Amino acid sequence: MARNSPNRKPLEELGAIYAPYGVGESEPIDVAQVVEGLEPEYHALRTACVLLDQPTRGALEITGDERLAFLNNMLTQELKGFEAGQSRRTFWLSRKGRVDADLRLVETGERIWADVDAHRAAYCVESLSAFVFAEDVEIADRTDAMHRMSLHGPNALDVLTAACSETVDLDEGAAREVTIAGATVVVDRLDSTGEIGLELLAPVEHAAIVFGALRDAGADHGLRVAGWHAWNIARIEAGTAVYFLDYGPDSIPQETGCFESRVSLTKGCYLGQEVVARLHSLGKAKQTLVGLELDGTLQPMTGDLLYREGSDKPVGAVTSATLSPMLGDRPIALAQVRSGSYESGTPLTLRTGDGAMGATVRDTLALPARA
Repeated sequence: MARNSPNRKPLEELGAIYAPYGVGESEPIDVAQVVEGLEPEYHALRTACVLLDQPTRGALEITGDERLAFLNNMLTQELKGFEAGQSRRTFWLSRKGRVDADLRLVETGERIWADVDAHRAAYCVESLSAFVFAEDVEIADRTDAMHRMSLHGPNALDVLTAACSETVDLDEGAAREVTIAGATVVVDRLDSTGEIGLELLAPVEHAAIVFGALRDAGADHGLRVAGWHAWNIARIEAGTAVYFLDYGPDSIPQETGCFESRVSLTKGCYLGQEVVARLHSLGKAKQTLVGLELDGTLQPMTGDLLYREGSDKPVGAVTSATLSPMLGDRPIALAQVRSGSYESGTPLTLRTGDGAMGATVRDTLALPARA
């Protein structure tokens, strides 16, 4: 797995501040947290466009005439009718119904590209390939050969159009191949921040050239190069859950807060399907991811505990938190909350290292739309 981004040099020239991203005993990956300043980066994301480097994302290449049928038998999402120019979100589950990986599939007509956390790429290849017998399908970890970047903001399509010298207009969930600075780039639309989001996958040897071309193309569209911190604030505001942060390998799909976008309840069998169906028939998960409306000015942190009034037994814990510029820098959070306390409107108390404040469970992760 490539540990250093091919865009590290231009990012360092812009003054990028790095921090390691690691999972368990996996080798950490350096990620640019802030590049041009957090406030201007966030402002550009909400009003114009930002360019984000994503060395933490892995890429799987799935080929063969039976790739679609094979994946449809393995993954939680319905893939019948999945055609070139589309993307779909799905889970890869263990036999016990736990989420082994969160995948986004893009069909190009010749292959399927699967986006996955880089720390999970090799595992996915090994575990999925174990079920390939006589099928015409091959699964390869291409994380060392491909590199992901993204554009986020209302001007994202304009920037991409300028970089491609042709009009690009994608609805959410759509995908296509484009040419940027002579390189073939796979782009699919994923609005993870509540703004237009364009995910770009380029050959690693062309990544720096593509990065530079996007910067140049964005000069007339208010583009800034941004770090992970600005995107993280915006994705929490939008209620976008992230694997390894808000849920992970110990979670079942109903606990992730994104069950509806990843799981089909009408398709045939797949690995872990019995567990998913059994829990669905019971109607409630033991815990689930929710949004929290917080009453106070304290900064919540990951791991802060939630309580019912009059009880010292915790009913949940914060998984992601930030101060929301959309809400006048009010604190907001996503949290895993236990059954009996995760219903919309449930009042809770959040205890932080600096004190306690009220928290109300929301029935949706997403905050109100911007004015």
